[in-house]
Amino acid sequence: MKMEAAGRSLTVFPSDSGDAPLVVVNTFGDEGGKVYDAVKAASGTDFSFLAVSGLEWNRDMSPWDNPPVFKGEPPFRGGADSYLKDLVDVIIPAAVDGTGIKPSYKVLAGYSLAGLFAIYSMYRTDVFSRIASASGSLWFPGITEFVRDNEPLRLPERLYLSLGDRESRTRDPVMSKVGENTSMIFEEFGKKGVETVYETNPGNHFSDPERRMAKAIVWSLRRCICSALSSPAPA
Repeated sequence: MKMEAAGRSLTVFPSDSGDAPLVVVNTFGDEGGKVYDAVKAASGTDFSFLAVSGLEWNRDMSPWDNPPVFKGEPPFRGGADSYLKDLVDVIIPAAVDGTGIKPSYKVLAGYSLAGLFAIYSMYRTDVFSRIASASGSLWFPGITEFVRDNEPLRLPERLYLSLGDRESRTRDPVMSKVGENTSMIFEEFGKKGVETVYETNPGNHFSDPERRMAKAIVWSLRRCICSALSSPAPA
């Protein structure tokens, strides 16, 4: 089902049961359907799925202003707070009301800058029970300091982090910190007792993004062990 809300395009795949968890994914383009199909094929869990597109990517997904990383690209304009309000107050309610679903819990998942946004969202809303950041742009300047200095409004039941094994291999001094920063965030949430995993995938940032996103969501939908144990970070 397709609809519009808050100036963005929504594609909703409602579950048959209605009360299944709702997975929310912010997408760069129209890859939402591919991710949904991959999760459906790999997961034995019933779920509803909301893909949001039509975003102004470098504005809506960035928590604060930052210059562009590469010459000729647009700057990051720190619109995450404004977009998150739209997502929570307008977009998700429109999807829920339009399909009649009543999710038992909500998962926020994202790739690249949307993975950064998913991490940041924990400090600005308590709506999401589980968080998945696949190849998240956790190189973003200031994010580790923000995580250290602030407390989430709600600790997630499960937190998924991943990177490609070549993503830190760059000469760019900012983006090369992505592995170090992801490890730091993994360790911080492990200390808080959150069931957390940090997975490495072969390739660079642009390798198999739909498959990586699907893996993140499948793990997020599994039954919570609630063991206060975290999987080891990669070496």
